[in-house]
Amino acid sequence: MATYNKRGSKPKTKVEKEQNIEEGSTTAEVFNTLDETASKTELFVEKNQKYIFIIIGVVAVVVLGYLGYKEFIAKPKQMEAMNDMFQAQKYFDEAVNGVEKDSLYNLALNGGEGKFGMLDIIEEYSGTPAANMATYYAGTAYLRLKDYKNAVTYLNDFKSDDEILAPLATGNIGDAFVQLNQPEDALEYYEKAAKMRNNEYTTPMYLYKAGATALELGKADKALSYFKKIKEEYPNATEAATVEVFIGKAQVLADK
Repeated sequence: MATYNKRGSKPKTKVEKEQNIEEGSTTAEVFNTLDETASKTELFVEKNQKYIFIIIGVVAVVVLGYLGYKEFIAKPKQMEAMNDMFQAQKYFDEAVNGVEKDSLYNLALNGGEGKFGMLDIIEEYSGTPAANMATYYAGTAYLRLKDYKNAVTYLNDFKSDDEILAPLATGNIGDAFVQLNQPEDALEYYEKAAKMRNNEYTTPMYLYKAGATALELGKADKALSYFKKIKEEYPNATEAATVEVFIGKAQVLADK
């Protein structure tokens, strides 16, 4: 049966007295240690309060400065950039869907009717999301104009987490390297584009291009794995309609 000492009861034995003394000593030590720590902290703060206030002030200035920059400089600059990019983006869209593609892509790059082109946006609004987007448009326009080196340069500078644009930019670099007769580089970028996102549009498209390029380079096993992945994982993709032929061709070459 469990026993306990009544509150306020006096120790009856020598052992109980010694235990009480030890417990009291331990408690006293803990409180003494806490008092010493608190005193040291107070002394430290008192001794270094000038530097502490300086650090706090610097942090406050940095935080307020960042918030102020974001609200009163970055945001208005982005809005201005988007307004200035409107005409260039219109030229680009017309080039994609129109007939006079080269002239429209040039207008998208260099501007027209007194309006900025994508190259102007990149220079004038460097560091803004609009300038980053203009970099993608510029790289793609250069690709369509068969200026493949500039296409690679601008598309490499484009940064995005977008589900579609990120792999498209990377895959477009692969397209440029194909035209520059650098299939090894093209394969690298196609593989990268295929792995960047998992969707029904860009993933099978770049698996297909990676497979075709690998086949051209004599890497039949690698090509076969890409074509089979399209068949098994993306049966509804456009590329799946013809992938069976390439599977057969890659299989023959892999077995040699």
